[in-house]
Amino acid sequence: MKRNFSLIFFLKQGKNNNVEEQSIYLRITMSKQRVETATGKKCLEKEWNNGRLKGNSTRAKILNAYLNQLELQVQDAQRRLLMLGQEINAESLMDEFLGKSDKSRKLTEVFEDHNKEMKELVGRDFSRMTLLRYQTALRHVCQFLREKYKVSDIDIKQIDHKFLTDYDFFLRSVRKCSNNSAVKYIKNLKKVIKICLANGWIIKDPFSNFKATVKEIDRVCLTEHEVSKLEQTDFPNERLQRVKDIFLFSCYTGLAYIDIYQLKKTEVIIGKEDERWIISNRQKTGTPTRIPLLPKAKELSDKYEDHPLCKNSEKLFPVSSNQKTNAYLKEIADVCDIKTILTFHLARHTFATTITLMNDVPIETVSKMLGHKNIKTTQHYAKIMDKKVDNDMAKLTLKLGGEKPKKTTIKTYNYTITK
Repeated sequence: MKRNFSLIFFLKQGKNNNVEEQSIYLRITMSKQRVETATGKKCLEKEWNNGRLKGNSTRAKILNAYLNQLELQVQDAQRRLLMLGQEINAESLMDEFLGKSDKSRKLTEVFEDHNKEMKELVGRDFSRMTLLRYQTALRHVCQFLREKYKVSDIDIKQIDHKFLTDYDFFLRSVRKCSNNSAVKYIKNLKKVIKICLANGWIIKDPFSNFKATVKEIDRVCLTEHEVSKLEQTDFPNERLQRVKDIFLFSCYTGLAYIDIYQLKKTEVIIGKEDERWIISNRQKTGTPTRIPLLPKAKELSDKYEDHPLCKNSEKLFPVSSNQKTNAYLKEIADVCDIKTILTFHLARHTFATTITLMNDVPIETVSKMLGHKNIKTTQHYAKIMDKKVDNDMAKLTLKLGGEKPKKTTIKTYNYTITK
């Protein structure tokens, strides 16, 4: 690969020979190949000497500085071609210098192409929810470009550290995103930038000095008393009763909303000792999950076996949309006088903490039932309550021969989970 080239500036007489000023041209020579282009500047022939203007006048200093800058830009163009491993000759170097070497790549165009490819892989490599998140991220980027830059799109080479910090501020201020939501949308953009880097469309990674950290949040869950309130409350309204039952089923299985929504009757398997298991794959990660049904979960699933929406379909439960379900849960919380804000995902936290870990189910077992790939993920859900700690320490005190603790009554769910 040829690396050396020569660069000179020279005067060229225009078509109108009566004009005293002549145009300044830039010429690149490599392997006997020459290409040239106008610099857009002019000067008198008598002012010119050896590729620069003569003298120390203000005009000469400004024009010579401009020519020096052009020379540096050509050298930068050569370095870019070297880094990309592309063939370098006089023509390709001039094209890179002039910005003609490649089609200008636009941010939202690359983002849209990524989302289109992801859509084709939904159900195989990606979940529908992942696609929806990237589509939302693209809408945020488009709104940011309109409001901050007054444009509909931007060249990917213009994305720098300031662009990222401004976008981060936009997400937190205009879009009112929490820290973790903002970080997730930033990571969606980062994936698109990595595609640009991998294809050689940009050389410098704008994320190299940008830091966005997810903050650990306190996972809320229902207490035993609150779960009992739900169980003991019957609703004359079929809609609320159904949502309450499905929510409780999630409390006893740890299944997320989308997994219960898609749960089929064929995914409930009868074990060797007539126990029932849910064997399916998590929609979010595709991870296999095996969950033995607790007695109350079994009762809830049997309850809807003849429901009109289930009888003639493969679905185990007649589940409403996520938005409606969460709206109904707020009504249910008001009726049951539960102060905790009920969302469907809260049931998953409740399963991890109140139903399993609080009843001495090992965290490794809980992690497997939740379908987590990493036990650290389970630890975020596994909030050990103070009374569990008190109970365990009381047992330890007794074991070590200390004073016998006062008898306390702690209500627990004594379910047997078949391993």
